[in-house]
Amino acid sequence: MGFTSGIIGLPNVGKSTIFNALSGAGAVMANYPFCTIEPNKGIVPVPDERLLNIAGLLNKHDPIPTRIEFIDVAGLVKGASKGEGLGNKFLGHIRDVDSLVHVVRCFSNDDVVHLTGDVDPVRDIEIINTELILADIEVLERGLEKEMKLSRSGDRKSKTKTDMLRRLIGHLNEGNMIRSIALADEEREILSGFGVITDKPEIYLANTDESPVSLQCADILAEYAASHGARHISIIGRVEEEISELADEEKREYLGVMGIAESGLSRLIRTAYELLDLITYYTAATELQAWTLRKGTPAARAAGGIHTDFERGFIRAEVYHYDVLARLGSDKAVKEQGLLRSEGREYIIQDGDIIRYLFNV
Repeated sequence: MGFTSGIIGLPNVGKSTIFNALSGAGAVMANYPFCTIEPNKGIVPVPDERLLNIAGLLNKHDPIPTRIEFIDVAGLVKGASKGEGLGNKFLGHIRDVDSLVHVVRCFSNDDVVHLTGDVDPVRDIEIINTELILADIEVLERGLEKEMKLSRSGDRKSKTKTDMLRRLIGHLNEGNMIRSIALADEEREILSGFGVITDKPEIYLANTDESPVSLQCADILAEYAASHGARHISIIGRVEEEISELADEEKREYLGVMGIAESGLSRLIRTAYELLDLITYYTAATELQAWTLRKGTPAARAAGGIHTDFERGFIRAEVYHYDVLARLGSDKAVKEQGLLRSEGREYIIQDGDIIRYLFNV
């Protein structure tokens, strides 16, 4: 139970470099467009100091972290939604991800061709966003045609869908992303069946170097993200790729020497958690494992994310918090202090909860 993030951007902006830095998966890099033909996928354990501390306090070996899957697709170009540059094939790979990481080139390098001529983050973003919007219009127009036929036959649900689709298509035709329009829960549920892209939360990632021009570009990108309901981080892709190849202790030393507080992977994951409203909780009945959830998830549904039997036969959840364990030093002390709670199926899981599910099927 983790989350997935699609890495998008123009060709030659350093997407594969960023992917390698984040996942250590060794994606091919080359100085020509469409080097990435099939999507690269990398599953990355989420760094979690609490998980390691819990393992020590509960004497659990080989704790299992939660994870994030990065999907790096081919660079998109103008006309991608109509098949230019192999584009529409790869748009399909990001329809089911939880979020988008939009890599924007903020570095100059004469050895790496810049397809649009020079460093201009807003122009580059809007090329990609236009293609995503056009791709969503095409999907929704197909859906509208189908629902209009059903609506004419008297299907009331199709009338509701038809009205919603017309409103969304109009919003997209004005150059807006779907995520910028207010939707009711029922409408969001309907929309989830269409596999649109522009409703996904987005992080703009500035791939920088150490030059003043690069830093200025990153500032422009930060302003753009803030004004368009997105998040932003800056990463020196080349440095992050070097860091990713080091052992943990060497990595910490390198970051210290470079004056970097935390790795790009850690900052990206933290930003994604905030953007998607995610929390981490833990189970330790047998093996210790971390799990990712959206805030507000009730205990029975969270249990079902581990195994459907857990939800179907849910009896109760035995719960205590990481902070309590860290303060008292052992699960035995937690029980002796009367701080192990029994919670029902509607209990809302909290970040840092340590849970044992009791069930019967």
